[in-house]
Amino acid sequence: MPTGHLEHVNITVSDPERSAALLAQLCGWHIRWRGPSQLGGWTIHVGGTQDYIAVYTRGEGPVPRFGKGAPLNHVGLVVDDLDAAEAVVIAAGLEPFSHGDYEPGRRFYFFDWDGIEFEMVSYA
Repeated sequence: MPTGHLEHVNITVSDPERSAALLAQLCGWHIRWRGPSQLGGWTIHVGGTQDYIAVYTRGEGPVPRFGKGAPLNHVGLVVDDLDAAEAVVIAAGLEPFSHGDYEPGRRFYFFDWDGIEFEMVSYA
């Protein structure tokens, strides 16, 4: 049976520079690549050595809006310091909500500027 891991997720955002900067601060990531997308627009890959999130913009008008769960519920990110991650979210002008402390870890959620929901989790 083959084995695998998640290599990347590609999300459409209104400002890839702003989104990449937030993700880099939240997770201690770096910019792996940036440049024009094959079908137009602009993409930044921000992540670690094994995985990343591609933040993409078409560069033409507003980001289309989708209802929660259609097509994505949230993106879950694991951090070693949940309190520091929450401070980054607040400093970015975003609002953490639904704090929880139950097995297997502590967590909170927030929506980014484009309405994408993120779950921040710590198993520390």
